[in-house]
Amino acid sequence: MRRHRPCSLTFAFLLLVAVCPAQESKGEKTAIPPGAQFAVLLGDPSKPGAPYIFRAKLPDGYSVPPHWHPMDENVTVISGIFRVGLGEKFDKGALRDLPAGSYAMLPSGLAHYNRIKGETVLQFHGIGPYDINYVNPADDPRKKPIGK
Repeated sequence: MRRHRPCSLTFAFLLLVAVCPAQESKGEKTAIPPGAQFAVLLGDPSKPGAPYIFRAKLPDGYSVPPHWHPMDENVTVISGIFRVGLGEKFDKGALRDLPAGSYAMLPSGLAHYNRIKGETVLQFHGIGPYDINYVNPADDPRKKPIGK
């Protein structure tokens, strides 16, 4: 019996990528710092009560300051290294490396921060709305002038 599953899965992934082109955060008024690319695979992350899945492609060194979410954040590391720390103050020494294949669930209200090591692809899933609240409101990109 032949095994076609890996080829089929690869084809399905390529089809999803082609159907759901990435959108890049380039400083427009989004809750996350500019430089990330996103592709929604299922649902609408902004819709209350609706399931969603989206992927984020993040460049080496990308970082999100301390923040929390009003919902549980489910993250799967597809490739690269997701470095995450817990708390209301960024502490580089407290970052823990989550390599490709790792999964993390960060409960609602838990303050955390992250930095990316190498180009990294993350997959997020949950029940919307997906939102980010910064510990220090001055860190929120939505409150900064575009291009700053």
